Amino acid sequence: MISIVVIVAALIIIAIDVPYLKRNKLKKERWAFTVLLLIGVGLSIAHIFHLSLPNPIRGINTILQPLSNYLYELLT
Repeated sequence: MISIVVIVAALIIIAIDVPYLKRNKLKKERWAFTVLLLIGVGLSIAHIFHLSLPNPIRGINTILQPLSNYLYELLT
């Protein structure tokens, strides 16, 4: 039920913002708006259904840990 509310809210946001973007021929902004809204709605629905979402900090840590280890060894 709550997921329907999220979708309806997204449709209301689209109904308010997209006509302005079309009228002013803001094509790039419309694409950015669409992508960000889809990401937001998708994450909201995933959160509602208690799906396991990846933590961005873990990804950053995985990428930067070798650099951190190298700099630690270099400075000690």
